[in-house]
Amino acid sequence: MTKKGFTLIELLVVIAILAILMAVVVIAINPAEMLKKTRDTKRISDLDALRTALNLYITDQGNLGSLVSTNCYLYGSSFTPSGMTCNPVASTSQAVNGGGWIPINFSNISSGNPLSTLPIDPNPKIAPNDDTPGGWHAYILKGDGPTARFKLLANMESNYYSSSTPSSVNQGDVESKDGGTIPGVYEIGSDMSL
Repeated sequence: MTKKGFTLIELLVVIAILAILMAVVVIAINPAEMLKKTRDTKRISDLDALRTALNLYITDQGNLGSLVSTNCYLYGSSFTPSGMTCNPVASTSQAVNGGGWIPINFSNISSGNPLSTLPIDPNPKIAPNDDTPGGWHAYILKGDGPTARFKLLANMESNYYSSSTPSSVNQGDVESKDGGTIPGVYEIGSDMSL
C-alpha cells in the first residue's frame, strides 16, 4: 500500500520557489517608488487645482491683492527652498477664507468657492527645515491689481517625475520641463520668472 502526499522536502522546495518569485515581484514592482509616484501625482493635481482656482479668482475679482514686493507662502515650513529669493511666511492652515497658507479668500468668487480646503503636501515633512524631496507646497505672489502674478511650487520625490534621476528612469519629468526658474522643483502659474 502506498501513501499519497507530499514529503517535507517537497513542501520546502515549493515554499522556497514561491518565496523567490515573491521577492522578484516585489523588487520589480518597487512599492516604495510606487507610493512616491502616487504622492507626486497628487502634488501635480493639487497644484493644477490651485492654479485653476487662482485664475478663477483673478477673472472674478480682477486681482490677487495689493503687494508690491514678492511674498512667498509655504505650507507648514519656515525654510526657503533652494533657488527661492524671498522671505517665506509659513502657515499650517488649510482655510480658504483668507486665513490659510495662501492668504486669499476664495469664498469671494461669485460662482462659488472652487476649493473646500487648501491642499497640503501628501507627505508633509517631519523635519520641515530642509528642502529634501517632497513635503512642501509654495505659493509666490508679486504685484497688485491686474498685474499681480503668481507661481505655485512643489518638490517631486519619485524617480519618475523628478529631474534629478537619469532620463531613462524619469519619463514623466515635470521639474525640468515646466519652464520654471528653480531647478529640481515643479513650478506652474502665471509668471514662471518669479
